[in-house]
Amino acid sequence: MFLTSSPSNPAFNPVLVHEPVMLRAAAASDFAEWADLREKSRAHLTRWEEAWTPEQATAASFRRRLRTYDADRRRGGGLFLLAFRRADRAMVGGVTLSNIRYGASRSGLIGYWIGAPFVRQGYGSAAVKALIAHAMEAIALNRLVAACQPENAASQKLLEGCGFTDEGLARDYLKINGAWRDHRIFALTAADYEAIKVKSP
Repeated sequence: MFLTSSPSNPAFNPVLVHEPVMLRAAAASDFAEWADLREKSRAHLTRWEEAWTPEQATAASFRRRLRTYDADRRRGGGLFLLAFRRADRAMVGGVTLSNIRYGASRSGLIGYWIGAPFVRQGYGSAAVKALIAHAMEAIALNRLVAACQPENAASQKLLEGCGFTDEGLARDYLKINGAWRDHRIFALTAADYEAIKVKSP
């Protein structure tokens, strides 16, 4: 299994498919669609994310972000993938696998967002499940962690539906829209993942 990345390492340059979505690395050509979807989703997403700034929505900022993501990918530290509906290639959101640690830990942090026009249609669950499978099988991680605010019932339901277990409350865990907020911590281990695969038809 892969321990570090390189431009040709397939574990860190994937195209993932899990009906009804396809995931791939973001490209500069995605900016217009990404910016449009993010703006349409502002009211929905600002409750769950760090504070938005006007500078973040510029093409230059997007390109800088892509360079950061690419550097992280090349060193085996993480993945940022956009999610597209397979039926028409419409962008529906994105997923991240970050803070990858090797050695005795072999862990990573999962994050995700789905644009407001596409929520509660199964795209989030499909995208997260695709990333879980890739993290466990291609990168051979042992533990994945995700966090969501206690009042975000939809996100908690998504994580539990993907096999994650609620491990408790972390106080002032992340700064969301300008304020430190408590988050519930969810985790999925390799053993959990194998058990889920055994139960699947």
